[in-house]
Amino acid sequence: MFESLSEKLKRSLKNLRGQGTLTPEHVDAALREIRMALLEADVNYKVAKDFVDAVRVKAEGQEVWQDLKPHEQVVKIVYDELSALMGGTSSRLVFTKQTPNVVMIVGLQGSGKTTSTGKISRWLADNQERKPLLVSVDVYRPAAREQLRVVGAAVGIPVYEAKESNDPLTLVRGAMKHATEFGFDTLMIDTAGRLHIDDELMVELESIKAETKPVEVLFVADSMTGQDAVRSAEVFHERVGITGVVLTKMDGDARGGAALSIKQVIGQPVKFVGVGEKYDAIEPFYPDRIAQRILGMGDVLSLIEEVQGKIDEKEAQEQLRKMASNQFTLEDFANQLGQFKKLGSMSKLMKMLPEQLIGGMQITDEQSAVVDQQMKRTEAIIGSMTRQEKNDHKVIDASRKTRIANGSGSTIAEVNQLLRQYEQMRKMMSQMSRGGMFGGLGRKMMGSLAGGLGGGLSGLLGGGDMGLEGDDDFPRNTSSNGSGGSLSSRIKKKKRHKKRR
Repeated sequence: MFESLSEKLKRSLKNLRGQGTLTPEHVDAALREIRMALLEADVNYKVAKDFVDAVRVKAEGQEVWQDLKPHEQVVKIVYDELSALMGGTSSRLVFTKQTPNVVMIVGLQGSGKTTSTGKISRWLADNQERKPLLVSVDVYRPAAREQLRVVGAAVGIPVYEAKESNDPLTLVRGAMKHATEFGFDTLMIDTAGRLHIDDELMVELESIKAETKPVEVLFVADSMTGQDAVRSAEVFHERVGITGVVLTKMDGDARGGAALSIKQVIGQPVKFVGVGEKYDAIEPFYPDRIAQRILGMGDVLSLIEEVQGKIDEKEAQEQLRKMASNQFTLEDFANQLGQFKKLGSMSKLMKMLPEQLIGGMQITDEQSAVVDQQMKRTEAIIGSMTRQEKNDHKVIDASRKTRIANGSGSTIAEVNQLLRQYEQMRKMMSQMSRGGMFGGLGRKMMGSLAGGLGGGLSGLLGGGDMGLEGDDDFPRNTSSNGSGGSLSSRIKKKKRHKKRR
């Protein structure tokens, strides 16, 4: 997500590099490009104008930090303003002690309300220890209630049906009674939608809200529709009073105009974003982390949370121990690839890492697909080996290589390439482990990612022939936990120095 905007903003800021001092002319030129990048990303015109004005005021009026290079000062200001533009901090769903807490899901037809209802309920059960009950009051669209039943079964959340009733208010009353009787603390109401906003829909939503007194009214919008989503959110907010926004299809939105505009236009935050079709492909919206991604600073916190949720900690620690003692076998490598695949596509993971950490290497979705195919081929080759060969690769002679190649549908050259890459990776991992290179990211994260990322993407996973591009000259990221040379660490040092004075 945000690929197009990210590329343009980074290029605009890169043009400031190399200047010993920044004149108003330099700043104006960069801001013109930033404004154009925002407008091309379908950001609301007034929002783009206000954003550029705010950056200009801070760039011209702030005290100069001596520890920062001039272009890094502007990067820091743009980062702060981007975060503020999208809401500043993450906004969690607010629940009370009453039972049940009602969450209304509203939006136009086709925006993804039903799927989002299921995704959010599953997320609440997994992350906030809620016990949700689902109900659909869309009595107009054919099979709408059946669709929620299917979604509920897929995410493991019960659905209140009452098939004999076709009245929305009767349905919500029955669902609230059922939730109270059976101990459900959250009632998720999947409301009806229309292809276009009409008064009849709004009256119905107002009635449901008056009846249920929801703690949250979440507006679901397709992020790909850009400013149309923002305009629809405005109307829903005026009539129903929404408390937050859920943006779907963010994984396919290269521009991000809706995400950047909606908080400023309607005054309500984005609370969740859908990032894929799977039922666990939904994330809380963190403005500061999104700003980091847009500016190429990575999103290490989200990556660590992803690792913690999907990687077996004991197995990761055991792999780390084996790496450190040079006991990492091909069988361990195959197991690690299996864990690595749980985290999603390579392109998704690369976007979460700071460009400074990976040398500015970029990977497209097409290249990511090539990497995925390479991993499958690697698993097939290792799967064709005997236990002895997996545990001691040195016994694999010419005849064994022929058998392995035939059994895995690969060539002897590919078997040889895998063995070379495996040996290189073992050596590199041993050196990195002894040097504590990944200490700042956590031992668990190293154990799960080292083979895939630290082990050399370009070699181990076939990236060397994929035309990956790097940008070693991009500014240091503001969230790095690395050495004292990072932008954020130098800012903190400067602030501490000012306090002492």
